[in-house]
Amino acid sequence: MRIIHFVNEGRSQLAAVNDEGQMFALPQNNFLSLIQEADEKQISPLELVLNSTEGREALSGQVEQMQLLVPIEAPEVWAAGVTYERSRDARNYEATEGRLDALTFYDKVYDAVRPEIFFKSTAARTVGPGGEVQLRSDSVWQVPEPELGLVLNAKGRIVGYTIGNDMSCRDIEGENPLYLPQAKVWKRSCSLGPAIRLAETVDDPYNLQITSRIYRNGEQAVEGTANTSQLKRKFDELTEFLMRDNELFEGTVLLTGTCIVPPNEFTLAPGDRIEIEITGIGTLVNHVVGAVS
Repeated sequence: MRIIHFVNEGRSQLAAVNDEGQMFALPQNNFLSLIQEADEKQISPLELVLNSTEGREALSGQVEQMQLLVPIEAPEVWAAGVTYERSRDARNYEATEGRLDALTFYDKVYDAVRPEIFFKSTAARTVGPGGEVQLRSDSVWQVPEPELGLVLNAKGRIVGYTIGNDMSCRDIEGENPLYLPQAKVWKRSCSLGPAIRLAETVDDPYNLQITSRIYRNGEQAVEGTANTSQLKRKFDELTEFLMRDNELFEGTVLLTGTCIVPPNEFTLAPGDRIEIEITGIGTLVNHVVGAVS
């Protein structure tokens, strides 16, 4: 069961989408209200959704035809790095200017007990499905990073899964690891959507297929695939470290890292179209715009 947030007759609306693609309006205002109500009634979110939609007629149309909004206005978005071997190799390439025979701090963090976790975005910097992600003006090597996102409650419980695009500047990060915040955080540098899959309806979160495609001038320029089975770390491990001596806000999203890296000679350009698809969640589509002052 997926939860979407969309525009319906000029106002925002929450809806549930079953595996057959049928959409049912929900009375809750937003995803966090749904989770809170389920907790207050001491039932699962899925049970609340089924109770709320029982006897209701399905909405007309299809999800792809709706004006989708960001599925959750996450107060904070965090991200984990170097959680896949492919990511480690890409970071090493950036840091060593292409020398692959040198050990770096990325090798160390890949094998360390403590994972790399960094702050990525706020609600104001995050865009939803169909929104425009923006390039930095001081970078010449920028890529999307397709990632599975964990939607967390204040206690660190995973209540849902979504898709995230962790826009990144490979040249800035590669120049110096202390530049990581600048390589990761700027306006419209993160996107989430198109839906949130209720956690209890995912049989195995470590077997989700991720596909990323980038189109330029209407033609596919890059395609990559991965599976969450390739993850080095477990989700509860990442969440536990995020919570250490930290206040977690309701609806925080934790991106779990990427295993899909475009070819080293590729960089995003204004007008590109980015598609990220994850099993059971949907396809997150965003368009790229140039730096705007």
